[in-house]
Amino acid sequence: MQKTPNIDKNTEALMRGVGTAARGAAHALALAPREAKDRALIEAAKALRRDTAGILEANARDVEAARAAGRPESFVDRLALTDARVDAIAKGLEEIAALADPVGAVLADWTRPNGLRIQRVRVPIGVIGIIYESRPNVTADAGALSLKAGNAAILRGGSESHHSSTAIHACLVEGLEAAGLPAAAIQYVTTTDRDAVGLMLTGLDGAVDVIVPRGGRSLVERVQTEARVPVFAHLEGICHTYVDAKADLGMAESVVLNAKMRRTGVCGATECLLVDRNAPGEVLPTLVKDLLDAGAEVRGDAAAVAADPRVKPAEADDYGHEFLDAILAVKTVDGVGDAIAHIAKYGSQHTDAIITEDPAAAERFLAEVDSAIVMWNASTQFADGGEFGFGAEIGIATGKMHARGPVGVEQLTSFKYQVRGSGQTRPG
Repeated sequence: MQKTPNIDKNTEALMRGVGTAARGAAHALALAPREAKDRALIEAAKALRRDTAGILEANARDVEAARAAGRPESFVDRLALTDARVDAIAKGLEEIAALADPVGAVLADWTRPNGLRIQRVRVPIGVIGIIYESRPNVTADAGALSLKAGNAAILRGGSESHHSSTAIHACLVEGLEAAGLPAAAIQYVTTTDRDAVGLMLTGLDGAVDVIVPRGGRSLVERVQTEARVPVFAHLEGICHTYVDAKADLGMAESVVLNAKMRRTGVCGATECLLVDRNAPGEVLPTLVKDLLDAGAEVRGDAAAVAADPRVKPAEADDYGHEFLDAILAVKTVDGVGDAIAHIAKYGSQHTDAIITEDPAAAERFLAEVDSAIVMWNASTQFADGGEFGFGAEIGIATGKMHARGPVGVEQLTSFKYQVRGSGQTRPG
């Protein structure tokens, strides 16, 4: 790593050591049997449950600091842990352990006319650098998924969740050591110095193979601008739910309310409700009333304002905005084509849903909306690796190269070709 005068030499030395240790651990993990990786995850889950009190105590320090700094409650919700949330993290590790081992899976197998047998085989990527913000559960999810896929992980969490993530990471290390795997297989960057992020983005002397950012626009844009290694981008979750003219109103009420209000601070929360102008007259007022009564602030177009006096007139930048709070933009559109056009203009290619009983409209929406996840008659809050059966996720990739949608164990692998011959030579 070339010395950068503006970076603290202690931070640079720390990160240089992290990179070297990760590269060594990655070689060991690539050859590790499934049994060892699974045991590490199961033992880590046991440690999480055993050390719940300590984890919650560490988390309380982070939450107290966040509130003292005036952070909004939606931010605090993403940061806060409870007994149930810690247990859910532990269950996530167990679910990842139960997944099939992706390493070594044969993706394709064929024999050429000359007798060469060619196989495309799944292999680990190597070292994954994960940079994230306020959600301490990402420490466990990212470390566990990387491990299952045979990769070493370098985790750099946000300073707001530092105490919580440190406590969770200790449980992961306990699991690694119990399974006889190198502790450096999952490293947590101990310094809160922001220069550590910049050093990770340089690749740490070639130690880091890919960077996965998980956080707000400013973090992701910095990573995409500065990274000298490939990036699995997780941008904003500007998610839409479109209620078609042929939607079942009861279903629409249930889905829309869940899509916005189940947890307002997650990236899969619906941020904009689109309603077909040709829907029955009671649809828009009913949906708006449900949201307002549930405590949401609704910012809408003229039709939405007319539907309920509590609705605030929407500003231009309310469309295409990730609120991450109990705030929702509402707009009426002229059918499924107009809804698709609105999403193309204002969405972030994350998750978008249609509510309708019309299969033709649904299939058009599914085909034409260019998002990582497109849904029919389901809440956008299902945009989650665990709900997809991946055990957990590192994030929802909104790019189109290599990984898209929930980034689970398979997305954290690459492949190579194994060619078996019997003395073949290529003619001149």
